[in-house]
Amino acid sequence: MTDLSDPSGPPETRLGAPLPPLESQDWRACLLTLGPVRLEPLSPAHREGLRAAGSEARIWRWMPIAARGARFDAWFDWSLGEAEAGRESVWAIRLAGSQGPGGAGEEGPLAGSTRYLNISSRDRRAEIGHTWYHPSHWGGAVNPAAKYLLLAHGFERLGLTRMELKTDALNTRSQAAIAKLGAVREGVLRHHMHLPVRDEAGHETGQMRLRDTVMFGFTRADWERARGGLEARLKALGIAAGQSSDAG
Repeated sequence: MTDLSDPSGPPETRLGAPLPPLESQDWRACLLTLGPVRLEPLSPAHREGLRAAGSEARIWRWMPIAARGARFDAWFDWSLGEAEAGRESVWAIRLAGSQGPGGAGEEGPLAGSTRYLNISSRDRRAEIGHTWYHPSHWGGAVNPAAKYLLLAHGFERLGLTRMELKTDALNTRSQAAIAKLGAVREGVLRHHMHLPVRDEAGHETGQMRLRDTVMFGFTRADWERARGGLEARLKALGIAAGQSSDAG
């Protein structure tokens, strides 16, 4: 039981002297690589590759917005603006040396996008989210490799104390993927968002619904506990975590 008479709280929550807040430049996305997976800071050069990668409606079934078709450019411009202003760290995800949607070539195709959002410099906290991939990359190595890069960069380079992920309570595939990373399921935010109803193919029905949001989190201790298992999983997929690099 927590000793409420001690204002510093339990031992695992004590920080000692105040930590300096992170600066805005600390949050700017930098190149992160792990085996064939590259997280590239979002730039105007990614527009057409991401347009192609995100063209299928089913990608967006559970997302707050559907950034495809006529809506893509507004989403891309907003994402680029958030990144340039330092409010979010936004990456385009590239799978090197393979063929697929999003264009190909020596650098390989773009597979999707991800970011840090809901950033708190004072509290050294960020959410990993707004992540999407072309369906050809669902269930493969891209997501665990990308999450490994984002978690390692956040905890080990930026010195974060917490990272969080959230997803739609109806999106059981996403919940399973997050839990498999080693994240702790922390609860449900009921009636958290107003979202359009989309059918199995991802097409909007014209109806709205209230989304319950499932919250997951990592503390530094959670990451230290989960890291080895995630590295073993990546090794089984042919990716050695020791090959990761941070070009920031």
